Amino acid sequence: MSNSILEVTDLSVDFVSKEQTFSAVKGLSYKLEKGKTLGIVGESGSGKSVSVLSIMRLLPEKKVRYKGEISFYQQEDGVSTKTDLLHLSEKQMRLYRGNRIGMIFQEPMTSLNPSMRCGQQITESIELHLHLNKAKAKERTLELFKEVLLPDPFKTYRAYPHEISGGQKQRVMIAMAMSCNPDVLIADEPTTALDVTVQKAILELMKQLQQKHGMSIIFITHDLGVVSRIADDVLVMYQGKNVEYKQKQMIFSQPQHPYTQGLLACRIPVDIRLKRLPVVSDFLQEQPSTQPFVKEIISPEVCRQQLDRLFASEPLLRVQHLNKAYPLSRKMFGRRIYFPAVQDVSFDVYEGETLGLAGESGCGKTTLGRILLRLTEPSSGSIIYKDTNICALSAHRLRLFRKEAQIIFQDPYSSLNPRYTVGNAIMEPMKLHGILSNDAQRKQRVMELLHKVNLEERHFYCYPHEFSGGQRQRICIARALAVNPRFIICDESVSALDVSVQAQVLNLLNELKEEFKLTYIFISHDLSVVKFMSQRVMVMKNGRIVELNEADKLYANPQTDYCKQLIAAIPVIN
Repeated sequence: MSNSILEVTDLSVDFVSKEQTFSAVKGLSYKLEKGKTLGIVGESGSGKSVSVLSIMRLLPEKKVRYKGEISFYQQEDGVSTKTDLLHLSEKQMRLYRGNRIGMIFQEPMTSLNPSMRCGQQITESIELHLHLNKAKAKERTLELFKEVLLPDPFKTYRAYPHEISGGQKQRVMIAMAMSCNPDVLIADEPTTALDVTVQKAILELMKQLQQKHGMSIIFITHDLGVVSRIADDVLVMYQGKNVEYKQKQMIFSQPQHPYTQGLLACRIPVDIRLKRLPVVSDFLQEQPSTQPFVKEIISPEVCRQQLDRLFASEPLLRVQHLNKAYPLSRKMFGRRIYFPAVQDVSFDVYEGETLGLAGESGCGKTTLGRILLRLTEPSSGSIIYKDTNICALSAHRLRLFRKEAQIIFQDPYSSLNPRYTVGNAIMEPMKLHGILSNDAQRKQRVMELLHKVNLEERHFYCYPHEFSGGQRQRICIARALAVNPRFIICDESVSALDVSVQAQVLNLLNELKEEFKLTYIFISHDLSVVKFMSQRVMVMKNGRIVELNEADKLYANPQTDYCKQLIAAIPVIN
């Protein structure tokens, strides 16, 4: 007798339009065993999410054509029954969706209704599926909030989604998915944009809930390090197909497919410093002329010599006793209360250096980065750039400074105007700062920059929505370079990218740094990424710098418990 609770057999999913048919999933087959976790791994566009949305039947029915079978097995009064989910009506499917099969989506902010309180969104589901009254549904919701370890269940129950953190929103989504005691839980990239510490807590929570309730989990991610922490079996997808499907230990110890080997190699090593990260294309044989990737390790002695050369010159940027406090809406004894986002921060940045800035969400990293460019005004302190106090600049001189200093934001889509073509988006700051004398020369310069960031000339005429996340980030990098800056702040610029695309962008940033003689402040919550990019690393907590040291020394011998916690949370393949 089979121990499977879900079997996908030869599944193909095609998106059909008047113009063309696109095959997103091609002949996919796998089994999910009772009480086990199946990890599905692959880059964006590999068909991972489409395959599980097909299980939930959440794809637009009029635009999708299915082939194959999705069998769900259930025990009713000692009798095993098999149901093909693809042949159910919408009314029949509602009995399974949320009730038998729960789902946690990638982005909790867009998955939760912003106009409803968090508790209300879960009680609604409980009333619908479990037929409980409002009082019992509320009691069940509060129990769930305690079970997913939310710090204040009553407060969260009454809070709107925007009033809680990303990690708390994800816990609310887990509680919602668990509300009807599903047999199968589908988690679609539930930890991708979270801090490594929050990510670790969410993974541990899911394992605890699985053991307590005996449910089966399908866990989707692009990061094999995350899969190694939670999965029993691993399915690797590439271009809609299954390229490798084995037990976890076999995937990590003996990967057979070049794509799997590439995904494993893309992960940033924590014990050595590489000059260049391997990328998936180094392992795929689509280009016979490609040479095998050879690791080039940078020794600690070479890093020390680089720092000595940097320290021999005067700092490019001096930050002294910087503070930023935001007024809160409430008052105490008639006085305004302030929230200290940045507290007494002081540090130097040397020309040609990459200074890493790490810490969890809410620690003040992004606020500090925006203050350095006067995108946010400081409450007090000074920022000295090339002997000029940036805090005292007039509007005209501040514009001249912005030509010298640029920022690459975390979300490349929201930082690009959807109505501007890529060419116009890159040319706009060039016009503003008077770079080159006419549009013909600027267009030629943009074409050169597109080549520099590994895009094509035809992309000049395309719009942001026509690109992948990694390509959009390359466009933002080209836009930052368009005004010939000397100093760039990279604010979580790779945190939401696949590990393979992340490796490409990090390599690109290092190549451009050498070519254009740039200085970076590289902001990230992931210390492994910061360590690869930076000569020195600052770690922030609650608006303060708690540790500043050479990258290798800080990683090998952290001085604070907080840094030890951040390092321990990095997913490592054992």
